[in-house]
Amino acid sequence: MQNLIAFLTKYFHWFLFLLLEVISVVMLFRYNSYQGSVWISSANAVTGKVFQWQSAVEHFFSLQQRSWNLEQRNMDLEQKYWRARQRLLELEGDTAAVDSSMQQALAELNMLPAKVVNNTLDRRDNLITIDRGSADGVERDMGVVCGTGIVGIVYMVGSHYSVVLPVLNSHSRISCAIRGSGYFGYLKWEGGNPAVAYMEDVPRHAQFKKDEWVETSGYSNIFPPGISVGRITDIGNSADGLSYRLKIALSTDFGCLRDVRVITDHNFAERNQLLMAARDSMALAN
Repeated sequence: MQNLIAFLTKYFHWFLFLLLEVISVVMLFRYNSYQGSVWISSANAVTGKVFQWQSAVEHFFSLQQRSWNLEQRNMDLEQKYWRARQRLLELEGDTAAVDSSMQQALAELNMLPAKVVNNTLDRRDNLITIDRGSADGVERDMGVVCGTGIVGIVYMVGSHYSVVLPVLNSHSRISCAIRGSGYFGYLKWEGGNPAVAYMEDVPRHAQFKKDEWVETSGYSNIFPPGISVGRITDIGNSADGLSYRLKIALSTDFGCLRDVRVITDHNFAERNQLLMAARDSMALAN
């Protein structure tokens, strides 16, 4: 005890100096808006880098599973391509016209590759951080997908990082439709199992069955139609009994999500601006 007291007495001035330094730094960043904003920006950048390094390590150990997923996705896309090409060929009767039409449709939809640097599954309002931001052309409300289906919608955008509101968030509502039938509703996650969500407000007159696939409806300016959502595993009724409530096994495995794509549509800004103008006009009219 005497040695401890002697040590503290000997170096008391150093401890006092460090304490005063900490107090001064805290006061500087807390009571000065400019310094505070610099501190927050720097902290966010450092946090983003740490998440990125962590993701790189996890990414290395998941290469085999990702390779298998990509192979399966490539096979699925190739089958869809040839089915669509054959259908267009039957309608157009000209191979060159078919290829030109498909190229034109694809040209209107760009996808920016990004990596997930932070992801949570155990909360009711999960968020995902990706390593792309405004400097890369990412904007708020852009859709995010992966090789197996939808992921979510861009919620906040920084210069080099963005936060995505995924399907696994209680505030997420994504318009979707039953493949081949056209009946639509919206996708909602209720917490708990990250592999299951529910499709709400499906009309009572809709005809479908279990194991059919659900995909994006295209009835929004965020996702184009046809992106996989999941498979129907159970059919139930809504709380008021006026519509169906479908249990969906999500096609996206959020537990091993690493590589994603941000949908950067050429016409996104124009459509979004037009939609906002229409809503403002209706609000003024009321």
